[in-house]
Amino acid sequence: MSSPTKGRIVNVTRVVHMSCAHRLHSIYHSERENVRIFGKCNNYHGHGHNYSVAVTCRGPLDDAGMVINLTELKVTMEEAFVDELDHKHLDRDVPYFAKVTSTAENIAIYVWERMKFGMSRPEILFEVKVHESENNIVTYRGE
Repeated sequence: MSSPTKGRIVNVTRVVHMSCAHRLHSIYHSERENVRIFGKCNNYHGHGHNYSVAVTCRGPLDDAGMVINLTELKVTMEEAFVDELDHKHLDRDVPYFAKVTSTAENIAIYVWERMKFGMSRPEILFEVKVHESENNIVTYRGE
C-alpha cells in the first residue's frame, strides 16, 4: 500500500550559516574601475559576512513522505560547500574565486554547481538562496 501523499510535489529547504571574508575585485577591470564599481567593498584587506545559505530541493514525496532525507541534505551541503567556504577568505583560499569575483551572485552559482555535483539526485535541486545580509539576498535556480 502506498502513502496517500506519495507523488505530491513539495519544496524542502535547509539553511546553513557560515562566516567568510572576501574582497569585491575583478581581475578583468583596472584598479580604478574596481574602486568605482565596488567602492569600499574593494578594500585591499577585504571584509566579512555572516552568510545564510538556503538550499531548496523540489520533487515528489516518496513512500516515506520525503522529497529528500534531511540528514542526507545536511551532509551533502557540508561536503559540497560549507567545509570549503566557512571561515575562509574566499578570494585567497578558494581556487574558484581566483578568476570569479566573489559577489553574492557568484557565491550562489558556486553553491549550485557544487550541490549538483554532490547530490545523489541532482534533478531535485530547485534553488539556492544566499543571504549576504538581512538586506541583500540572491536567488539562483540554475539558469
